[in-house]
Amino acid sequence: MRSLIDGGPARLRAAGLILCAAGMAACSDPASPPPGPDPATPPVSSLAQLGRFIFEDAALSIGRNQSCASCHAAEWGFRGSSASQQGGVMAGSVADRFGSRTALSAAYATLSPVFHFSPEANGYIGGNFWDGRATGLHLGDPAAEQAQGPFLNPVEQALPDAACVVYRVSVSPYADRYVAEWGDDIRSIAFPGNADALCATEGAELPLTAEDRARAVAEYERIARSISAFEASPLVNAFTSKFDAWLAGAAQLTLQEQMGFMLFQGRARCDVCHKLVGARPLFTDFSYHNLGTPRNPDNPAYANPEFVDLGLGGDGGAVPGITQWGLVRTPTL
Repeated sequence: MRSLIDGGPARLRAAGLILCAAGMAACSDPASPPPGPDPATPPVSSLAQLGRFIFEDAALSIGRNQSCASCHAAEWGFRGSSASQQGGVMAGSVADRFGSRTALSAAYATLSPVFHFSPEANGYIGGNFWDGRATGLHLGDPAAEQAQGPFLNPVEQALPDAACVVYRVSVSPYADRYVAEWGDDIRSIAFPGNADALCATEGAELPLTAEDRARAVAEYERIARSISAFEASPLVNAFTSKFDAWLAGAAQLTLQEQMGFMLFQGRARCDVCHKLVGARPLFTDFSYHNLGTPRNPDNPAYANPEFVDLGLGGDGGAVPGITQWGLVRTPTL
């Protein structure tokens, strides 16, 4: 069986990522027990708690009917359930609208690095969204930049103006928590009296002074950073799979699971892209690949026969151009 991680048997045993060939039993070096998840969930910061309120707030959509959690549900690994999808995609706040891609899991998204070209990998690494467009180059945090996208996407939460997100947070039941975390600048913005009606109207823009618009931009960034803090917390980045428990010596793999693990590392070559590196493997190289996946005829996007998902190289992708056509982010497993 070929090595799982570069560095030789000692490193493999230290990480707990090796199987005994004889009898295919799981094994580890008792002198170097593998690190694993803390059995007690660490305390969650007040910022992460605020981020959870924002993440779960359906009022932050044009129809007050869709939150981040609608497409990134905790009970489904922070993505959408198959039962709630049509052709692999989710309906937006406006019911007859769909995105063209399934939602990437929000779990472990905060561990993606800022988007960059890697000479070693001979390709691009990092960022968020399937096409890498949340690069992190603006905020220094790809997850925070990703969090800003769905609020304003017409096929997702569909609010017409970033200031509408800020306005609705400012009048939310958790507004005092927000002020306690970020200060009362959000309450200094002079929102118009008809802000609620405007925010329920497609194409509307809140009339704000240049000073208030700048404040709204700053608060929109704070809202995104709050969501990123929640996604970075152990409530989302839980490391509680059976694989994590096995690494910690708290579970045994079945014979079928052991065979699958050997195949994953060996002839199937899954770990070429779904890397198993470090004490807590993330099962992704955070890079972009084209597997030649065929069209899903049930995806509403393909009602348009001209539609082709160009991924990283598409017009909205991080690196538009023919050389990157069809490349999409490797998801964590």
